Amino acid sequence: MRLWTAQTVSAVGSQVTLLALPLTALIVLHAKSFEVALLVTAGSLPNLLGIAAGVWVDQVRRRPVMIAADLGRAALLVSAPVAYGLGILTLPHLFVIAVVNGLLSVLFEIASQAYLPTVVAPTELIEANAKFEASRVVASAAGPGAAGGLISLVTAPVALVADAASFVASALFIGSVSRRDEGPQVARRETRATRRDLREGGRYVLGHPYLRPLLLSHSLANLALGFVWAIVIVYAVRQLGLTAALVGVVLSLGQIGGFTGAAFGRRVAERLGVGRTVVTAFFLFGPATLVLAVAPRDAAIPFLALGWTLENLARALYSVSATSVRQALVPDRLQARVIGFTTTAGTGAFPLGTAIGGALAGGLGLRQAMLIGALLSFLPFIPVAASPVRSLRELPAGVE
Repeated sequence: MRLWTAQTVSAVGSQVTLLALPLTALIVLHAKSFEVALLVTAGSLPNLLGIAAGVWVDQVRRRPVMIAADLGRAALLVSAPVAYGLGILTLPHLFVIAVVNGLLSVLFEIASQAYLPTVVAPTELIEANAKFEASRVVASAAGPGAAGGLISLVTAPVALVADAASFVASALFIGSVSRRDEGPQVARRETRATRRDLREGGRYVLGHPYLRPLLLSHSLANLALGFVWAIVIVYAVRQLGLTAALVGVVLSLGQIGGFTGAAFGRRVAERLGVGRTVVTAFFLFGPATLVLAVAPRDAAIPFLALGWTLENLARALYSVSATSVRQALVPDRLQARVIGFTTTAGTGAFPLGTAIGGALAGGLGLRQAMLIGALLSFLPFIPVAASPVRSLRELPAGVE
């Protein structure tokens, strides 16, 4: 419950930074559009270091890593309003914040996912991940509106203090967790990651009959999501004639699907079986994107709302079920390395998808690119549907 509370508080606060950091660059520092885009991209680049981060996290206690990452992010974000108040805030300063904040977020997420199986029984992993996913969805739905209001009241740089406060609160909740729940003592190892350390997590995933197809489907899903996300907002405005406000409403309505998947993910897994739930989640990406791609101009809102709802339902069901399968299967000593390898592979596919989507939209047109994105979105379910994953009724037992 304390971990869940920490994650919820932090998720809501992070929605402020998602808006406040680029708006600070745009409004306060008068950055150009491409500079703002680079700032957003800079924040996601540290995800590509997931493999190396996982190696390090597997060598240390995970709870202190989470606390240090929270406090580091809090101090980092506070530096922006302080510099703003002193009149010395610059664009390079914001880039440093984006990159370091992204790196600390990667460390936190890897440590958090690796830590959860040590405080939650294997039979409760799906329920725990469902609660975490529900918090993320609620924050995504309510956070942008609250963040926008806060930014309007106190300016974008000062609004970052709210996120900093959420990280401090998160650190306090995590710090209050009993030390006995931290799992076995981690053996002392050399601080310099060896090639064997870097490869071990990848070899474990690629050699596992369940984890390998999960990774391939995960990467294909991120490729498709990146493809669609790169053009869907422009598509909604230019091709379907929606205003920016209506696009925001549609995106918020779509979170209903995510909340439904998080709230009923455990029950769905119990009814269908864990494997069929994973396959169903990946399959839903195809129909969801197809609904978006064929949306008529005179009925754009219901089509986009339905498509985005299915998209978020698929993401929530996948996150709850597939994450639980991975946590149940991987030995504790490899948890962070496997998560880091999966993070790097999946995140690496997302920006590749955005680049391809943007290029095809410019060359072929928005509608044609969306149709290609729909075809691409039908691919992620194939690896898991053709693997032993589909036959899983319950979470499998891991091997130490």
